[in-house]
Amino acid sequence: MSSHNYALIMAGGIGSRFWPLSKNKKPKQFLDVLGTGKTLLQQTYERFEAFLPAENIFIITNDLYKDLVFEQLPKLKDNNLMLEPARKNTAPCVCYAAHKISALQPNANIIIAPSDHVILNEKIFGEVMEKSLTIAKHKEVLLTLGILPTRPDTGYGYIQFIEEKNESDAFRVKTFVEKPTLEIAKTFYQSGDFLWNSGIFVGNVKSWLRAFQLYVPEMHEIFQRGKTFYNTKKEHDFIAKSYSLCQNISIDIGVMEKAKNVLVIPAKFGWSDLGTWASLYNLHQKDYLGNAVSGKNVVAFDTNNCMVMVPDKKLVVLQGLEDFIIVDSEDVLLITPKDREQEIKQIVADIKRQKGEKYL
Repeated sequence: MSSHNYALIMAGGIGSRFWPLSKNKKPKQFLDVLGTGKTLLQQTYERFEAFLPAENIFIITNDLYKDLVFEQLPKLKDNNLMLEPARKNTAPCVCYAAHKISALQPNANIIIAPSDHVILNEKIFGEVMEKSLTIAKHKEVLLTLGILPTRPDTGYGYIQFIEEKNESDAFRVKTFVEKPTLEIAKTFYQSGDFLWNSGIFVGNVKSWLRAFQLYVPEMHEIFQRGKTFYNTKKEHDFIAKSYSLCQNISIDIGVMEKAKNVLVIPAKFGWSDLGTWASLYNLHQKDYLGNAVSGKNVVAFDTNNCMVMVPDKKLVVLQGLEDFIIVDSEDVLLITPKDREQEIKQIVADIKRQKGEKYL
């Protein structure tokens, strides 16, 4: 692979839909939720390290998680860790990275990827990445990876594409669609021209900077002012002062949904954004009754298709449950029907109002 290829791994989210396992002090990207012996961040980093030089892989996260990142990625160099002083969604972090990497390599091709996704077939993933980077190098486009759906799912955003013959297997994006209702998701699935939005994007740094200049000009200007500070000791202070001026907006809404030069590559490599307990349930090994159990002392009677995650030392007895999520963390016990897990994010917001930050 070319030394002009870079990756930005976004690791600053809270993962509130994965509460109470994922909390402010240690969000899900820093946890070994799959029981592999490696956290999601470590797996993501190694996935890119397989085809990119370590010095070309950057991590961006909140200031709060600096020590966690270095603890889990001890080989990471200081300049490869980008720290955000505030949570401003994904557009500012991508804009910041584009300016910083442009100062290092004006012809860089950059992969933007979340830190908390699961990819089971890393060989195919690497092949799709190589194809995406080649297209980004030669065309002024922004690419996104669209996942071929395996079921109607209301937990993902969708991408509608226009199928037309071409040599690169990349198709023009017609529209991005927010998370749909079940009926609409069924229509999307049956139509065959909708893909799940993976949240993984690829583009040449010049294409990224031009897109920000066109669609989020104020943000582009803020980071443009730091041109002489990037990759120096003055970078941190500049970012600390400038971040508060940035709009709180996602890269999807700020850039991708507005840009006219977006292409999508349909792919299938065992992807999950692991954004919800149901997505973990789908990946987890299950017993003959369909229960996905993490915990050495769980005894279940007449219990089916449940997601159970409890401490090994605690004896947990379940009876008469079907399609439930049961999660016991140190100070929180969550019991909720699986079909209502999308409400967890609102539950977290309500708890914050009622109880403060103690349990979050």
